[in-house]
Amino acid sequence: MIQFSNRLAQTEEYYFSKKLKEVKALKEAGKNIINLGIGSPDLAPPKAVFQDFEIALQQANAFQYQAYRGIDALRNALVQFYLNHYAVTLDEEEEVLPLMGSKEGIMLTSMAFLNEGDEVLIPNPGYPTYAAVTKLLNAVPKLYNLTEAENWHPNLAELKKMDLSKVKMMWINYPNMPTGADADHQRIQEIIDFALANDILLINDNPYSMILTEKPFSIFQLQNAHQVALELNSMSKSFNLAGFRTGFLVGNALFVNAVLKVKSNMDSGMFLPIQHTASKVLQLDKNWFSALNSVYKERREWIWKIADELQLSYSKKSTGLFVWAKLKGGENAEKLADQLLYNADIFVTPGKIFGSQGEAYLRFSLCVGINDLQICLERIKKFKNKSL
Repeated sequence: MIQFSNRLAQTEEYYFSKKLKEVKALKEAGKNIINLGIGSPDLAPPKAVFQDFEIALQQANAFQYQAYRGIDALRNALVQFYLNHYAVTLDEEEEVLPLMGSKEGIMLTSMAFLNEGDEVLIPNPGYPTYAAVTKLLNAVPKLYNLTEAENWHPNLAELKKMDLSKVKMMWINYPNMPTGADADHQRIQEIIDFALANDILLINDNPYSMILTEKPFSIFQLQNAHQVALELNSMSKSFNLAGFRTGFLVGNALFVNAVLKVKSNMDSGMFLPIQHTASKVLQLDKNWFSALNSVYKERREWIWKIADELQLSYSKKSTGLFVWAKLKGGENAEKLADQLLYNADIFVTPGKIFGSQGEAYLRFSLCVGINDLQICLERIKKFKNKSL
């Protein structure tokens, strides 16, 4: 009998991959499920996507293999994007690596730096892929807790108490997902200093920096970050291009080139029309983000109404594409998520999937139109009346 690899024994199918099958089955059974669980932008991408993509398709080399580092125009556009929005200067030849989505970057970076048995500091709550990839490479996830009391930032005193002798990497994610906490520069500077002192590669996963934030954040705005850090960025959320699968890795040239060694053996470069289109889209000015965020602000108001109806607590200072809301009694929120799915035809994400520190929370996505959000609110009122 053909055997699977040992690593699969500790790796489960991604939560949303499994749960969306269930949601699909409910829809096929006649249920009109409204999905508040997934951060997949429903708004139209910039018009340049349609115009420039069609033009790029006509180029003579459009369907050929492409350079592993991406075309010059794309890297240059990303460098200008970082300069314009973060006031960060990058070398487009050595410090920028286009990716087929930033999720690819989590795997490639882990492959470039981790050996079997190495340990990785992973936030709890945090993006499940950090731990999944770590396990797939036979490295060891080492969770560090984030709490509401610390505004969802690492507790440096607790980190220093850990045995760090085998720790090779540390994942952070600011602006934070799932909690929506904005980056506290002073606290992240302390984490940079901590990483430097302990020879730990620090990686900031940064796909939400343009969503509902007043001052876009990059880790490279802080001192000494270039010595010890990498940053992942993405066009999925900021430009409504999730299906385009376009992301970036930026940072120290030695680190980026290490990841390139892995990437060049894994794929043959991004589809040329996507690269040309992305390079144009990255040049959009702040008006694009202002218009996008005005829509999300209105939607967030409705999510807050839904959370109020469910008697959940939340922060109105949160950023990003989600509302992170807590059951006031601190109960396990997974039960309420199931009740909403089966009794109100609303799918929301239980915070438990992001780690034990999320068990009392639900995560609501802003990727749903106002009409559907109004329907959700009415359904929840009916659900509550039936429950009384």
